[in-house]
Amino acid sequence: MKISYNSARPDLIIPEYGRSIHNMVNHCVSIEDREERNRCARAIISIMGNLFPQLRDVEDFKHKLWDHLHVMSDFQLDVDSPYEKPKKETFQTKPSKVNYPKGNIKFGHYGKTIEHIIEEVVKEPDLEARKELAVATANLMKRTYVVWNQGSVRDEVIANDLKRMSGRVLTIENPEETLASTKSVMQQMGVTQNQNKNQNNRGRKRSPRKGGGRKKRN
Repeated sequence: MKISYNSARPDLIIPEYGRSIHNMVNHCVSIEDREERNRCARAIISIMGNLFPQLRDVEDFKHKLWDHLHVMSDFQLDVDSPYEKPKKETFQTKPSKVNYPKGNIKFGHYGKTIEHIIEEVVKEPDLEARKELAVATANLMKRTYVVWNQGSVRDEVIANDLKRMSGRVLTIENPEETLASTKSVMQQMGVTQNQNKNQNNRGRKRSPRKGGGRKKRN
């Protein structure tokens, strides 16, 4: 008996449906009688829907199934579909290129959004309001730092980074007293001390016991 491997078979157009569904579609295309071909297509649509019952409440679910049926037939299937037959060109058109923002980020762990926030805070004309916004921004920076570092951070570091990123405009006096505690920030961000310890201990080798390993039992 000769074994047939998938590597020697034609590639699946929509792999999610599997090879059996693709074989059904190919058989449906080969049926000459139109009424029988229509019955076969409706049966395949029913089977395709049963494969993804969780999507039955999704809008236009049936429409998508019929589109997929035409795609798997390489648009060769001629049946009385309840929806307009899609055009092959529609599925071959490449998506538009996404324009990503350009520009270097001074501190990667803070991200571009915080840089924009600092730029807006610097523009605040009211001195007292600017101080309050500076503290709020520093606390946001601290939460971002904790998530990135998976551990604690000194408030002095956050205050110095804020000062540098704002061109020495935003300063925080007594950051250890002004900013939120590291413990509360870690709790808010779901970072525990055990995670921090595991992060620090990752990659470390256990020191060998004295005496060359386990002791022999008498």
